[in-house]
Amino acid sequence: MPERRLPVRNRGFALLIVLWTMALLSLIIAELTSGSRTELKIAQNLVSNGAAQAAADGAAFEAIFDLLNPEESGRWQPGGGAHLLVVGSSRVRVSLSNEAGRINPNLAPEALLEALMRVTGSDRETARRLASAIEEWVGRNPAPGGEKAAFARYRAAGLDYGPPGQPLETLGELSHVIGMTPRVFAAIRPHLTLYGEAEPDPRAADRVVAAALALAPAANAATPPLGLPAAFPLLLTVRIEAAAQGPGGARATTILIARVGSLLPSGYVVLSRKVRFG
Repeated sequence: MPERRLPVRNRGFALLIVLWTMALLSLIIAELTSGSRTELKIAQNLVSNGAAQAAADGAAFEAIFDLLNPEESGRWQPGGGAHLLVVGSSRVRVSLSNEAGRINPNLAPEALLEALMRVTGSDRETARRLASAIEEWVGRNPAPGGEKAAFARYRAAGLDYGPPGQPLETLGELSHVIGMTPRVFAAIRPHLTLYGEAEPDPRAADRVVAAALALAPAANAATPPLGLPAAFPLLLTVRIEAAAQGPGGARATTILIARVGSLLPSGYVVLSRKVRFG
């Protein structure tokens, strides 16, 4: 039987189909390969981040156990500088600070809150208004005219809520207080805690809190709470920051706030734990 040949036009069309099919297959293969590489990279990142997080957590709890060391000479001191640890394949930098040196907006006198605003850059009138608004928010200074008047003021400021009149559950709530700006909140946030007493311990305070205490001396009239005693600690509330660099350059930081002391059944209780990556 004689061989049949496609017309030239049909042969060109068939070749075009073959070329397009090959191109499509190449794209599919490339996409599959790229997808596999992406999934592999994601898996590697997850493993690296997990290793860094585990190292940060382990170092943070190592700090807690160290605080319970009955030998003062071997005990880490809050505010005593960073400690470097190697946990598995990660290097961890651990720092401790005494929460007693921070200001608790749920309990602090209005004069101390106003002083904190002023030493962090607010003018006198703004500081006064913000301190009063915080006291109103946490229920320590009810608004004149009652709840309806407070909600009316917030609505007039373009806000669809009002002060709850209850203690803060998170420090982030302060950003919703009327008149609070991102700049002011960012300035005061590092000096606040929800786990301190009504008046900070000046022996554990940073320079900003110390300046606020000096500006509002009446706020520190009472005997300050004890910081870390020289002997076996009875009770201490401490902030522990453990920043780990793990395999592949992965970074994770664990921030623990824990109450530590021989008066507690297990020796410690974790009050707050946050983890951030990068």
